Amino acid sequence: MAFETYTKDCTALSDAELTEMADLAAECERGFDVGLLSKQREEWVLVTLIRQEETLVGYSYSTLERIGGTPAVLLGLAYVRRSEDRDDVLEAVMSANYHRALMAFPDEDVLLGCRMVNPGAMAAFERLEDVHPRPEVEAGGEERQWGRRLAKRFGVGASRYVAKTFSVEGDGAFPPCLDFEPLASATIDPQVAEMFADLDAAAGDSLITYGWAMEEELRSYTKPD
Repeated sequence: MAFETYTKDCTALSDAELTEMADLAAECERGFDVGLLSKQREEWVLVTLIRQEETLVGYSYSTLERIGGTPAVLLGLAYVRRSEDRDDVLEAVMSANYHRALMAFPDEDVLLGCRMVNPGAMAAFERLEDVHPRPEVEAGGEERQWGRRLAKRFGVGASRYVAKTFSVEGDGAFPPCLDFEPLASATIDPQVAEMFADLDAAAGDSLITYGWAMEEELRSYTKPD
């Protein structure tokens, strides 16, 4: 079934929509209350809403900016409905952000960064190149520097960030991350799972993750879905 994609300025996000977003996330144990979602509205520039027959099934907060001259799409809190078609919803969320990247930065490779708390969320990066962190690849100085830049951009203090593992020590609150739980039948690379094994999401631990959307790939996203 087709999805409808809506992206707009966070300032245009209504209280009714915030309540709808909170109600959607209430299906998972931790949930996101209206207060947290309202704070995200203040901290980010764009919000993308994915609907199916007018029902909200996924969303993401984001911003388009240049970091040291490099074009980037940064994701704040993003959530995907825990349904049988969740992979398709995730694809719709990411496609909308790739479309915005193409519109803002035509003819350029674009960095996409976010925070993750479970290995299943790495499915969002399937179309990206040079993803970090990744199994059996020790990040070099430039890759670690990108991790530090993103940690700073996400408001993570240096004392809580471990550059070697791209990991963030939690502050007791669930982090604003790309919150995606794969189907139970999904196959997750054990080496990818190992990268997340020591995280305590309940305590707020997370990984800073990023990859590159290449200009050739972005050309296929002339429409948001």
